[in-house]
Amino acid sequence: MTSRKKSRQKSWQKSCKNLLILAAAWSATRTLMLWLLAQDGRTPLGVGGVAREVHELYARWYGVLATGTFPTGDRLWQYPPGAGPVLLSPGLLPGLTFFQAFVTLTLATDLLVTVVLTRAGTRPGRSLRGAALWTAALPLLLHIPLARYDVQVTAFAVISLLTLSRSTRACGAFAALGALVKVWPALTLIGTPRGRTTKEAWTSAAVTGGVLLLTLAALFRDPFDFLHQQSGRGVQIESLGGTALSFAHHAGWPGDVGYRYGAMEFTGPYVSSVAALSLALTVAAFGALLLWRLRARHWTPATPYDAAFGAVLLFTVTSRVISPQYLVWLIGLAAVCLTSRHTTQRPVALLVAGAAAVSALAYPVLYDDVVACTWTGTLLMLVRNGLLVTAAGLSFHRLWTASTRPTASRPEGTEPPYHVHHLPHERVSAVNTS
Repeated sequence: MTSRKKSRQKSWQKSCKNLLILAAAWSATRTLMLWLLAQDGRTPLGVGGVAREVHELYARWYGVLATGTFPTGDRLWQYPPGAGPVLLSPGLLPGLTFFQAFVTLTLATDLLVTVVLTRAGTRPGRSLRGAALWTAALPLLLHIPLARYDVQVTAFAVISLLTLSRSTRACGAFAALGALVKVWPALTLIGTPRGRTTKEAWTSAAVTGGVLLLTLAALFRDPFDFLHQQSGRGVQIESLGGTALSFAHHAGWPGDVGYRYGAMEFTGPYVSSVAALSLALTVAAFGALLLWRLRARHWTPATPYDAAFGAVLLFTVTSRVISPQYLVWLIGLAAVCLTSRHTTQRPVALLVAGAAAVSALAYPVLYDDVVACTWTGTLLMLVRNGLLVTAAGLSFHRLWTASTRPTASRPEGTEPPYHVHHLPHERVSAVNTS
């Protein structure tokens, strides 16, 4: 046997071993998550109620949607029309309760994301680190991912990004589908290379989104009622502004915490000012991303991934609401970044994983402390949000630096620049535009 054949055999054996380890880890961690879901509300899982959203809220919405209308006038319904089909999907599994069907479909979607990341990671010049991160980091949120539909939304974003190198139209279509379910997947298109790639992806997204929106508007009544409810959101206690108000509470601020719009929010003096500041920071983040896109000159195969991750991080930390399930989005996008050896986001991915672990402590384990604004709860949120702010700043800095610097020499054996390898119909000079 030649040395080359021996090398290939060893490489194949190593790949098989890694895939077996990954499969075993996924099975073990998801079994643990299911067990935790069955223990919801018991010591030491804190306040519990994680599964209540599916049992009560999602199930109630399912009943309304099944009549052909969106939940009109429901202050808790704050989602785009695409969320309707997702919440109706448990009806595809007869013989199961709504809760059982929802968890089954969520787990199946989780497996799909793992398979997609694994397949991407086994391609030449790619890495299985992305699949490993998704497998290992999602359980840091305990059983929350199984009782929210954010795994399904994240699947659209992950598939959108990973199909970009093969079909720009498919990339745009999946981004549009995700955006119609929960808006933020539209940001997956922020880093598409300029020129024909961007035109095709964004056009596909617009057409797909428009057709689906018209279809849902024809099939259901009141598809845009969610806009009235979304505009009334305040400052959630787990947001960055909420952390500031929690510290202000210790300094004598007379505000209070109450249940509004499906979340625990602060009420009292200056809350509206904090909410306005959050909105201003979101606008500033959007401006920074536009400036990056105008200044960017160098695209690698990982740039679309890194840009999407950085954009969602920026919009997350400036939001008035940072629920723990938002970390599902960030873990998914971080995993996509890690499938490419060109990514600049490895340290950012570690920060997000750390934030996920702290988020699980904040909710559900020590949520009573967070709501009561005790020093334990306040400091816990400071750590979690501090990690996210650091991650967002570092992510944007590394994206900016990598995209605006002169082209670096490519290490031997790695992927060639994005346009050259994946889109041969575009000129090589498109990689470095001036």
